Amino acid sequence: MSSPHSSPIPFTALPPLLRRTESILAHHSRSSDRSRDRQSPWAGPSPATVPPIIALCHLSWDWVWQRPQQFLSRLAKTHRVLFVETYCSDVASTTVQLRVADGHPNVTVCQMFLPASRWADGKFIDRERRRALQRTLATDLAGQFDDAILWFNDPMAVTAFAGRLDESLIVYDCMDELSQFKGAPPALLERERELLELADVVFCGGRKMREKRLRYNANCHFYGTGVDIQHFGAARSDTLAVAPEIAELGGPVLGYFGVIDERIDYELLAKLADANPKWHVVMVGPTTKVDPATFPQRRNLHWLGGRPYAQLPALTKGFSVCLMPFALNEATEYINPTKALEYMAAGRPVVSTALDEVKSNFSSVARIGRSHAEFIEFCRRESAVPSETRVARGLRLAADNTWEAIVAKLEGHVADALAARREESAIEVSTVVPLVGNQTAYV
Repeated sequence: MSSPHSSPIPFTALPPLLRRTESILAHHSRSSDRSRDRQSPWAGPSPATVPPIIALCHLSWDWVWQRPQQFLSRLAKTHRVLFVETYCSDVASTTVQLRVADGHPNVTVCQMFLPASRWADGKFIDRERRRALQRTLATDLAGQFDDAILWFNDPMAVTAFAGRLDESLIVYDCMDELSQFKGAPPALLERERELLELADVVFCGGRKMREKRLRYNANCHFYGTGVDIQHFGAARSDTLAVAPEIAELGGPVLGYFGVIDERIDYELLAKLADANPKWHVVMVGPTTKVDPATFPQRRNLHWLGGRPYAQLPALTKGFSVCLMPFALNEATEYINPTKALEYMAAGRPVVSTALDEVKSNFSSVARIGRSHAEFIEFCRRESAVPSETRVARGLRLAADNTWEAIVAKLEGHVADALAARREESAIEVSTVVPLVGNQTAYV
C-alpha cells in the first residue's frame, strides 16, 4: 500500500494536516414525536456513566466552523470530548500540546506536531500518531478518556487508532467525499473502506454519500446540514448593525461566506461582477489549495479573507442575495453546503449553482441556476424583488433542522450501537465453557 502522505500536494492541505493556516426566529411548534427525538438518551445516567469521545478530524477546531465543530460542541454538553489535531511541523521530534477550547470547557484540544522530515513515511506517521496519543492518554489525560467512543471525520486516521485505544465504539461521520478533493492521498479510499467495515455506526452529510456507502455498512444514516438558528437569526434583528465593511459598499451586495478553494466557480464570479457594475460581489473566507493570484479581479469583486464565526450574522445581514457559486466538478459532486441553512436562518434570498444535494434538499427555497446566465438572472431578480415565499420557506426549513435536533438523533443511534455492542459481548461471554484448570474454550 502506498504511503498516505506521499502525494506532492498532500491531502493535509486541508487544514490543519499540513502547515497550519493562521432575530431571533419565532417559536416554531414541534410534534410530540419530534420532541422525543430531541431528548438525549443520556438524560438519565450520571456524567460518570456517559462515554467520552475522542474525535479524529482533518480540520482544526479553530478553523472555519463546520459540521465537526457544530456536532462535537453540542455532544460536549453530555460527553467529555478530546479533539485531536495532527500537524506536519518544523520540529525535530513529536510534541503534544493540550488546551481547553475557548467557550467549550468540556472540549480538550490535543495538538500533535509531527516532524515534517518524516511526513512522507506513512508507516512512521501512523505509528507516531498512535504513540503520541497513547502516551498522552496514559499521562496528562489519565483516566479521562477510558472506554471512549472514537469519532472519525478523518478516514486516514483509521490505521493509527481504530482498535488501538480500548474504545467502546467506532463512529464515522462522513462529512465530504474527501477522496475527490484536490491533493487527496492515494490510500484514502482504501482506508475509508476499512473504516466503513469497522464502524459501528456511520453518518453521512449527503444522500448520495450514504447510498454509496450502504453496501459496506448497513448501519449508515443520512444527516445533512444543520443550523444555529439563534446565531444566524440575529441577522434579522433590528439591534444588529450591518458589518461596516459591507455597509460602506453601497448598492446591492451579492455575498458568500465559507472556504474558498477548488470548488468555487471563478469564471461565474467574474461574469457576475461584469453583469452589473452597481453590484458588489463579496467573497468572505480563507483560501486553501488555490492561488489567490489567479482569482479574477474587478472593482466590484471583493475578496475579504476569513472572518470569525461570530461576525458572520452581521456580514450576512448586509447581503442582498446569498450565493452558493460552486463549480460542478469532481470535488462538488457530493457536497451538501452547510451555509445553505445558515443563509436561510438569516432570512436572505439564496441563489445556487445546480449541485445535486442542493437540488434534492433545498430546491423549494434556493433559486438554482443551471447555467451561468440563469444564475446571474436569478441574482438580478432576487436582488431587485426578493421572493418572500421562498424566504419564509427557508425560515421554516432552518427551524426544522437545528444542530440540536440532529445531534439528539445521532445520540440515539450511538446509544443503540453501544447497546448492541454490550449485547454481543454478553453473548460471547455466555458461550465460554470451562475446561481443565484455568483453561477456557469457545463453543
